Amino acid sequence: MLSVILGFVIDMLIGDPFGKWHPICAIGNLISFLKKGIRKRLPKSKSWELAGGALLVIVTVSLSAAVPFLILYLCFSINRYLGFFVETIMCYQILATKSLKTESMKVYHAFLTGDTEQARTAVSMIVGRDTSVLDRKGIVKATVETVAENTTDGVIAPLFYLMLGGPVLGFAYKAVNTLDSMVGYKNEENLYFGRISAKLDDILNYIPARMSGLLMVAAAFLGGFDGKQSWKIFVRDRYNHASPNSAQTEAACAGALNIMLAGNAYYFGKLYEKKTIGDDNREIEPEDIKKVNKLMYTTALLGLIIVFSVRFLFAL
Repeated sequence: MLSVILGFVIDMLIGDPFGKWHPICAIGNLISFLKKGIRKRLPKSKSWELAGGALLVIVTVSLSAAVPFLILYLCFSINRYLGFFVETIMCYQILATKSLKTESMKVYHAFLTGDTEQARTAVSMIVGRDTSVLDRKGIVKATVETVAENTTDGVIAPLFYLMLGGPVLGFAYKAVNTLDSMVGYKNEENLYFGRISAKLDDILNYIPARMSGLLMVAAAFLGGFDGKQSWKIFVRDRYNHASPNSAQTEAACAGALNIMLAGNAYYFGKLYEKKTIGDDNREIEPEDIKKVNKLMYTTALLGLIIVFSVRFLFAL
C-alpha cells in the first residue's frame, strides 16, 4: 500500500510525462496493432464483429496484466527494494491526477491570452467530441466535463483497483479503459466490435464512479463550493447520460459549481442529443476550469484517504 501512496504523491507533485514509451501509450499501440490484424481477417457480420472485439479484449487485458506481473516478479526476486521501487513507479504511471490538471489548464491559459483557437486545439487533445463546432462557452464546458468525468477514470478507479490488486490489476483496468476510449463507440465501425470493451468498462467503473460522485460531493463541502447543490444535482441528474457512470461526477460537479453541463454534442461529425446535467444558474466561464481542478484534487485526496483506510482496516 505504501507504493500506492508514494505513487499518488509523485503524480500529484510532478505529473506523468505521456510519451511513446509510457505504458498506457504502449497499451494504446497494442490495441491499434491487434485491432488492425483482427479486422483484416474478420468476416463482416454482427457475430464475427462481437467475437473479434472479445478477442481484442482478452489479448489486450491479458498482456497488460501479464507484463507488469512478470516485471515485478523478476524485480522482487532480485531485491525487495528494487521491487518496491518499480512497483511505486508503476502506481505513479497508472494515476493521472496532475496530467489531467495540466492538460485542462492549457485551455484556461489559452483563454487568458484571448486565443480561442488555441483553446479549441487544447481541448481537442482531451475530449472525444468534435471541437471544431464549439464556441467559447462550449470549449469551457467540454473541459470542465472531461475533468469531472475523468476524476473517475484517471484517479479514483485506478486507486480502487490498485488497492485490490496492485499494479497488475491497475494496468488491467487501464487496458479496459483505453479499449473503451479507442473502440467503445456506437458508430458504424465499432458498434459491435467495441461493444464488449464498452460494457466491460461500464462494469469496472460501476462502483468507482459512484464512489467518485459521493467523494466529489464531500469535496464540494470541504472545498468551499456549493455542497448542498452538489448533493441535490448528484441525486437528481447522475443518470442523465447514455453511460451509467459518466454523469455521476459530472452531476456532483455541476451542482458544486452551480452550472449546467452536458447537452447535445457532435461526435465524428454526427450530432448526438444528450440530456443536460445541473441547473443553468449562471454562465459557465474559464475560471470554472480552475475550480473543477480544485474540486478534482480534493476528491483525489479524499479518495486516497478512503482507500488507505479501507485497506488498513482489512489488514487488521
